[in-house]
Amino acid sequence: MATTAGAYGLRPLNLLGGTPFSGATRQYPIASNYALNIFNGSVVKIVGGGGVELDTTAAGLFTKDSIGVFLGCQYTDPNTQQLLFSQNYPANTVADDILAFVVDDPNTLFTIQADGALTLADRGFNLHLANVQATGTGSIATGNSNVAADAGTANVTATFPLRIVDFVTDAQNSPGDAFTEVVVKINPAYHSFTNTGAGI
Repeated sequence: MATTAGAYGLRPLNLLGGTPFSGATRQYPIASNYALNIFNGSVVKIVGGGGVELDTTAAGLFTKDSIGVFLGCQYTDPNTQQLLFSQNYPANTVADDILAFVVDDPNTLFTIQADGALTLADRGFNLHLANVQATGTGSIATGNSNVAADAGTANVTATFPLRIVDFVTDAQNSPGDAFTEVVVKINPAYHSFTNTGAGI
């Protein structure tokens, strides 16, 4: 039973229609000395120059330039001068070769834990994130995001960025649990590859 809060951001599960997630990502640059932490499972957006940054829109929404979900990065460590693979991007890292691994397929489905209960009646509803990513919300120890879905926003509002597609059904989670885990998709208006108004 999902009775304990343990948010982990967004985790890729599979593709719409049931095709397994192969682990495919695309590499996008992060500017040297970028000032915010980016944790595994965070939503990132495309910015000028073709790189990515944390999507920091207020109220748990995304921008129209959202490009997908961050799954780690690589860069030359400024202290050891060795190539480093990291679960998260540490704020203010100075390196000219920082590359983020991003799940950017707009048909990818993700699991996310909600900050409250969601029931079967909420399937098909939209919702947004419970905590804003503006400060790079996550754990330095694990490198993982701790962003959750906002259960209280689940409704038919078209301007919310996530659609509830399904529920995680295993021994640890069932619909209606105190901190329900759900399967979501980024709505087309919020993904840079599926909206026509994207502009950076």
